[in-house]
Amino acid sequence: MIIASSNLIGTPILSLQTSSAIGVISEPIIDPNTLKIIAFKLTGPLIRSANILDVKLIREYSKFGMVIDSIEDLSTPDEIVNISKILGLNFNLIGLKVETKKHTKLGKITDYTLTSEDFIIQQIIVQRPILKAIIDPELTISRKEIVEITDYKVIVKDEEKVLKSRAEHEDFIPNFVNPFRKKEPDYNPSKTNDN
Repeated sequence: MIIASSNLIGTPILSLQTSSAIGVISEPIIDPNTLKIIAFKLTGPLIRSANILDVKLIREYSKFGMVIDSIEDLSTPDEIVNISKILGLNFNLIGLKVETKKHTKLGKITDYTLTSEDFIIQQIIVQRPILKAIIDPELTISRKEIVEITDYKVIVKDEEKVLKSRAEHEDFIPNFVNPFRKKEPDYNPSKTNDN
């Protein structure tokens, strides 16, 4: 299932052990090298120093929340080495500037989409600068278009290619039947009236 990152914040974490919510997601922890969420920071009345949930421990994601075995699955920020290193980077995708390899400014990231099965980021949503926003207020850029990620910006392929690939995905396919269009007659040359 494809979900927007904005829908993740506040998602309840449900424990099978207690059959209740133990906290909510306050922030995703993203690995900038793979553009994958590797863990979540949690908050809540039951959450103490162990407030990190490794995504490998999530049993299921549904409209009710994320299901884990128990609160014992949570770890402290320095318990898991790779998560600790990523936390040290203090990386946040939201708010990063987006520009092309030719240094054309496209805007800032306001959201992103990811798959709930593996938490890999699929697209970034870019709010356009004021002048370009008149024509096109928002860009949706696929992860395939991303060339490089730094501390301050995301570099993508040339704008024309980004817009062209987006236009290819947005071909209009009507989801209705036009009652005013004449139906083509069924003609089958193999059928003849031999009496």
